Amino acid sequence: MSPDLLFQYLVAGITYGTIYAIVAIGFNIIYNTTGIINFAQGEFVMLGGMIGVTLHAFVPVPVAIAGAVLATMLVGALIEMLFIRWLRRPSVLRLIIITIGLSIAIRELALLLWGEGVRALPYFTGTAVTSLAIGDVHISPQVLWVLGISAVMVAALNFFFARTLLGRQMRACACNREAAQLCGISAKNMVTLSFVLSAGIGALAGCVISPITYVQYDSGTSLAIKGFTVAILGGLGNSMAAIAAGLLLGTLESFSIWVMPAAYKDVIAISILLFILFVRPSGLFGNAEAARLKDY
Repeated sequence: MSPDLLFQYLVAGITYGTIYAIVAIGFNIIYNTTGIINFAQGEFVMLGGMIGVTLHAFVPVPVAIAGAVLATMLVGALIEMLFIRWLRRPSVLRLIIITIGLSIAIRELALLLWGEGVRALPYFTGTAVTSLAIGDVHISPQVLWVLGISAVMVAALNFFFARTLLGRQMRACACNREAAQLCGISAKNMVTLSFVLSAGIGALAGCVISPITYVQYDSGTSLAIKGFTVAILGGLGNSMAAIAAGLLLGTLESFSIWVMPAAYKDVIAISILLFILFVRPSGLFGNAEAARLKDY
């Protein structure tokens, strides 16, 4: 393999790995606050992209993205308030079934609203044929947008959880919900906020990647599988480790095309997920406690 081709695969792997890491962080935000694994997380990404494309027919791209993020955050809040909040200490299995059912319902609604067509926002800079040359390797400027916006999202989330009152309240609920409630923190509001925040970052990711990967009604399913794999690989609940795990999975997928047909690259994620679940359920960077799902 030539050095230029090697670099091209590496850039592609980092780009897709960053996307998977953002989806995994969405999983972790909800899990840390509630103990829920939200299998509708991929649909938040899909909704962000679809709504953004629809709004772009009437408004500029930045306004369309902002509107898509706000609309998806509203969907996240409604999901929590209508389907999660009223439950009283449900089993983990029941919560998993509910979120899978919601994922299917959102996907079918998207099919009804937008059909089977593939859509995309325009490139933020230049066009599909515009590229930045690094030696003999050409990189789309949209890749830099994906990496840059993802880095800003991660930094903003770290600041939010470490420095803001709401972030600290969410961390308190994650550590000990009963003690947080005794301190006057509304656990139910923190749960709703976790769904809103997770939906928002998923929607933003969906808008940013849509010029590269395109978006359609069922694109969230694959992203949910990849994001969940990364969350498990990094250690469920460990968002910083999810970044490293996402880059690892993205790179492995990218280089897998070198040895197997591109149609089989999704097998990599499934194989890693099964291997980790059997050999080290706590993930590469997790501990035994993180491997046990908490009761809601």
